[in-house]
Amino acid sequence: MKQFFNYTFLNNTIINYILFLLALVISFFLIKIVMIFLIKHVKEWSQKSENRKYDSLINLIQKKIMPILYFTAFYFCTKILNIHPTITKIIAALTLAVTAIIIAILLSSISIIFVGKYFDSKVNSANSKILLKWTSSIIQVIIYTIALILFLDNMGVKITSLITGLGIGGVAIAFAAQTILVDLFCCFTILFDKPFEIGDFIVSGEQMGTVEHIGIKTTRLRALSGEQLIFANSDLTNSRINNYKTMDERRVLFKIGVTYDTKYEELTMIPELIKNIIDSVKDTRFGRAHFSSYGPYSLNFEIAYYVLSNDYDKYMDINQAVNYQIKKIFDQHGISFAFPTQTIQIENTSLAGDFKLLNKTLK
Repeated sequence: MKQFFNYTFLNNTIINYILFLLALVISFFLIKIVMIFLIKHVKEWSQKSENRKYDSLINLIQKKIMPILYFTAFYFCTKILNIHPTITKIIAALTLAVTAIIIAILLSSISIIFVGKYFDSKVNSANSKILLKWTSSIIQVIIYTIALILFLDNMGVKITSLITGLGIGGVAIAFAAQTILVDLFCCFTILFDKPFEIGDFIVSGEQMGTVEHIGIKTTRLRALSGEQLIFANSDLTNSRINNYKTMDERRVLFKIGVTYDTKYEELTMIPELIKNIIDSVKDTRFGRAHFSSYGPYSLNFEIAYYVLSNDYDKYMDINQAVNYQIKKIFDQHGISFAFPTQTIQIENTSLAGDFKLLNKTLK
């Protein structure tokens, strides 16, 4: 039996292999116990705070950190064995890479969790998802780049010249992608300054639609006619935008004209009639109604009222109801709407006779 344990295979005795396997099993068992304990407490915190962000932390521990810890434990257990120097260097390099990955994953995940909490508390839900998506990507790129540089530095690679080359290349890329970078910064301006959000109905110049997507370069609207409108972010931040989602009520201003033969008593009735009509329609508030001017062919009234909603379809329904009621009430009181007319007065009697004679001839 003693000879069996002292038997050498690949520069290691059987006892060395047994100790290696024993250490590996014990380390794996301890990692499993610690992770179960940690996950249990994280789940308790998640239930107490009712915050779903802890779910991502649990997923991170189970799917990423535990395999890495198992590999690290395996590396340290190999120290028990006598391994060829070349293989030792390979294992050391892999261990260093794994260590850099562990730190990068932990830092990026913790940063994303805290950033997500901040966006949830400070930014509305429509924009927080977009901000978290792009901010998370930037955080991961920065952390993994630093981890890669540190790994290469520890592996003996001269990173000074590499960083210098990357800096020069970065400047060249920045000049080449200047338009894209401008739109990228405009994207963050839109998300943080919030001139509009997803779901808002906006008008920019002659184009209008509902915001569907805010990307790093473009913002997409859905027009009323159904097609998708695509704007560069810089175009929107540099233009005047009407945002109808944010208004609590809509002011309606219009004019109507009645004929000049309308009696004085009927004219004085019109403002009160208009007021009663608007007050009778739900979700409206009367503003004013005045006899405003003498037109070329009509006596003009200017009316203003408010629709107590920002919904465009509801505004059109109310506007239609008001117009129907005005027509109905005016018909009941015998008030005629004016339309373009011309009156010709002929003062020369001989010329008038000629017109009569011409009229008879035509008949």
